[in-house]
Amino acid sequence: MPKEVVIVGAGIIGCAIARELAARGTPAIVIDDRPVGGGATRASAGMLAPYVEAHDPGPLLDLAVRSLDLYDDWIAALRRDVDGDVEYRRIGTLEVALDDERATELRLAAAAHARVSTTWMSAEEARRVHPALGAVAGALFTPGHGYVSAPQLAAALAAAAERHGARFHRAAVTAIAPDGPSYRVITSEGAVEASLVILAAGAWTNHIDGVRTPPLRPVRGQLLQLGWTGAPLSSIVWGPACYIVPRTDGSILVGATVEDVGFDERTTAAGVRDLLEAACELLPDAKRATFLDARAGLRPATPDALPVIGPDPDAPGIIHAAGHYRNGVLLAPITARVVADFVVEGTRDSCFDAFSLERFF
Repeated sequence: MPKEVVIVGAGIIGCAIARELAARGTPAIVIDDRPVGGGATRASAGMLAPYVEAHDPGPLLDLAVRSLDLYDDWIAALRRDVDGDVEYRRIGTLEVALDDERATELRLAAAAHARVSTTWMSAEEARRVHPALGAVAGALFTPGHGYVSAPQLAAALAAAAERHGARFHRAAVTAIAPDGPSYRVITSEGAVEASLVILAAGAWTNHIDGVRTPPLRPVRGQLLQLGWTGAPLSSIVWGPACYIVPRTDGSILVGATVEDVGFDERTTAAGVRDLLEAACELLPDAKRATFLDARAGLRPATPDALPVIGPDPDAPGIIHAAGHYRNGVLLAPITARVVADFVVEGTRDSCFDAFSLERFF
């Protein structure tokens, strides 16, 4: 019986890797006890904003910029692979300063990223261009940023992976046991013989016995969807306590809380209240928005808030792709590419050193 390439986890990272491998002639079996995109992905607004998420220079910003640079072609190729569309727009981010101190910080951040096209707007200019804004001290516009519908993206990636020969199996992976040069992936539905195992189970990675995993913790993020009736929003609005994403259906997404509550995936009254208050501070017309939905997901966070990507140096045949925290959707294309490069071509990307599991041991 031939041994499988097994991907543990059917979130955005697992699905992206599955599609990339299958498109290169290496179809994998993806195992997860949840449906596609059923973990952190379901509560993601799909932000693609590296210069907001990682203002400080470093390996995370470098990787995020590399990944954003792939997005246009990646989405175009995915649309050719599958029927149906994926909502994807590069409408920019408007990072709002509510006081003079924050305005100074944003000006300095813009100066530090001189290679990036940004526009600083005074309070008057920001309100003129974006009339939905409340009282602000200024705003920094970064036109290259955008968003993608994370649930649509995960579903499209899974469909494309299956079209190229990948398979998806609903089961809980409980343990991984070495079996000579290979592995036995033990699931709630039986065992699978694997020549290679890619760990992309997000916050649940540490629940797998028999293999070394990074020290991950779940961080709950709650997300709201509101029916918007105010002045049109032409870009993503990002404030100190929330971001607001205008969708093509006329709704807005408001996210996201950051809560250390263990494996508690409930939406809460406190989370909804905090997000609504933050949204109303940025956009006063949010008080008249209709409430459509609230959802929560558990982001996988490492102690240094950086992902773990690359082969395990002590376990040949184990590859890590977890711990992407708030940036799973943004980092999906580059993670899929560097993992597939390693699996198919044996190429070791330079990012493996920065994001190695070894930093925790």
